[in-house]
Amino acid sequence: MKTNLSLPYRKRKTRLALYIRIVCLVSIPSIHLIGTFLSTGNEDLKNVQTRSNFYKRTLLGINETTSVHSETVAQVVTEVTISNAEAPSTTSRALTQLQNCTRAAILEFPSDGLNRNQRRHGWIALHIIIACYCFWLLAVVCDEYFVPAIGIMCFTLNMKEDVVGATFMAAATSSPELFINCVGTFITKGDLGVGTVVGSAVFNILAVPACCGLFAGQIVNLDWWPVSRDCLMYGVAVTALIGVLYDGIVMWYEGLALVLAYFFYIVVMYCNDIVATKVRTIVSRLKRKPKIRPYREVTEIAPLLKKEGQPTTKFVPTTELEKIDEENCAFAETPWKRSADSGVIAFIARWPITLLLWLTIPDCRKYPRLRLLTFFMCIVWIGLTSYFVAFLITVVGDTINIPDSVMGLTFLAAGTSVPEAVSSVIVTNQGHGAMGISNSIGSNTFDILLCLGLPWFVKSFFLPNIPGEKWITLNSTGLTYSAVSLLSTLIGLYISFAVNKFRLDWKIGLICTIMYIAYLIFASLVELNFFFPVNLPICDH
Repeated sequence: MKTNLSLPYRKRKTRLALYIRIVCLVSIPSIHLIGTFLSTGNEDLKNVQTRSNFYKRTLLGINETTSVHSETVAQVVTEVTISNAEAPSTTSRALTQLQNCTRAAILEFPSDGLNRNQRRHGWIALHIIIACYCFWLLAVVCDEYFVPAIGIMCFTLNMKEDVVGATFMAAATSSPELFINCVGTFITKGDLGVGTVVGSAVFNILAVPACCGLFAGQIVNLDWWPVSRDCLMYGVAVTALIGVLYDGIVMWYEGLALVLAYFFYIVVMYCNDIVATKVRTIVSRLKRKPKIRPYREVTEIAPLLKKEGQPTTKFVPTTELEKIDEENCAFAETPWKRSADSGVIAFIARWPITLLLWLTIPDCRKYPRLRLLTFFMCIVWIGLTSYFVAFLITVVGDTINIPDSVMGLTFLAAGTSVPEAVSSVIVTNQGHGAMGISNSIGSNTFDILLCLGLPWFVKSFFLPNIPGEKWITLNSTGLTYSAVSLLSTLIGLYISFAVNKFRLDWKIGLICTIMYIAYLIFASLVELNFFFPVNLPICDH
């Protein structure tokens, strides 16, 4: 199994990823302006705050009133009692409800030395530029160091491709989402990580097929079983997420259930050959076919793209793996040599990234014995960069009064997922189209079950805000609607594939593009209180 990518491939991918991030960055203020000038949700929310009741919206849009009574109404609140005893609450949560505002997430980070007025007069552009640069750093770490290290480790362990894709490769491509949710759970105690995971999930499920269908220029024939399997498991994960987000409270056993569900998914992937054979047998019997074609595993090195009129693609068994050719292997870039296809400006802009990574991370393709050191150093870099990105995005959202959940659904989600979309487009053009679709759907299962479940379980069980209260609370109840719409987009995607006979072409790309734009508009307007009160205003700071 070849773990390296050609140098022009990585160059084009990184460059195209940067361009798409810029487009996504420009689209965020547009969504904010729509919510600002067309909605009256903020005024409605202020009117609601004058009453003595705290309104909480549930999944079906039915308002539940939770009365808040305080024995002493003073600046120092001595005791707060919530009449709904079924919903647990913490002292900080009750105080927030009494104040009818949400504590600003920016207060959980170190100060950047600027106040909001200074940032609004131009300094916010510096934060945006640095955030884009950090996204570039994340893409380089994952593409040139982390993914090759994962590939070499899996090749050494002689693991099967489907198990690798569901475990190590999913962790490699989704590691930014995992670390950002850790920051949102343990540090900011807000919805930044949840919005990022939900937003990146819908980006992968819609934007990746849209890019492949519109820019591949060819018809991609997909095998129905991997797509059906991944969509089914992903649908189960989204349903579980909806159940967790329903009441706005995440109990410790709910986080544990998500983690255990991911391990069940790994077991299913490990038994993929047996399950696939039985499913294909049942489907063949239903179709009344006299002969049943045995299932054979398809590897990444098998050409999965077939044009109309071409003969059937020849499959390669999983045992026939190619060894890494060190002579033709494209190593990570060094800061002392500029490649032929790299421009001078791009080389200068990337030089600090190249130097830092060259000094701190060994290239496991040159030194295979250091693959474990490469793996752990990549985790360190991804963790530090994700923390800094979360800080910058929080500052940007606080400056222009956009909730953390909206920033996670839009800019942060696109920034962490654009490299996967670009990779899928390039891989599709190289003849491996089905690989990009399967990986994008499978990585979403990792995002929801592990990127959300693991930090939630650790935070609620081992590090609760108040000893004995093993749960965490979410600020925005609009994320439930986002998760429901995410399930709707998954169903729409699968129906589109089924109607189109599992062929990925420009029609699927156009449908996915329309659904993705509609989802972004709907989710952003919900989080901006356009339809009904969802987010409390930020407390003065």
